[in-house]
Amino acid sequence: MKRFLIRTLVTAAAILIVVNLLPWVLVENPLSLIVTAILLGLLNAILRPLLIFLTLPITILSFGLFIFIINGLILYLVAALVPGFHLQSFGAAILAAFLISLISWGINWIISDNYAW
Repeated sequence: MKRFLIRTLVTAAAILIVVNLLPWVLVENPLSLIVTAILLGLLNAILRPLLIFLTLPITILSFGLFIFIINGLILYLVAALVPGFHLQSFGAAILAAFLISLISWGINWIISDNYAW
């Protein structure tokens, strides 16, 4: 439970940073931010592996670049499900998903020494 909470907070921080960086991504209130982080974490844990498996041939042919499309699709789905979280376009979703992944990775790398699991 503690690990899920930390990952959700890291994802929320990454989304907040991306919202401040990209004008095409909008979060209306803190509750939308937290719901977005939770739903994004759940869909990444459940739906993303299934989509990667189903699109494995095209992912291999694109040398793994199709995973960026899958990540953008999941973020676009989250934006459709969460009121108060808006993306201007699918291209914005792909860029935002890439930046959220990169920022989350960086934050996790920084804090990984501070908590041991």
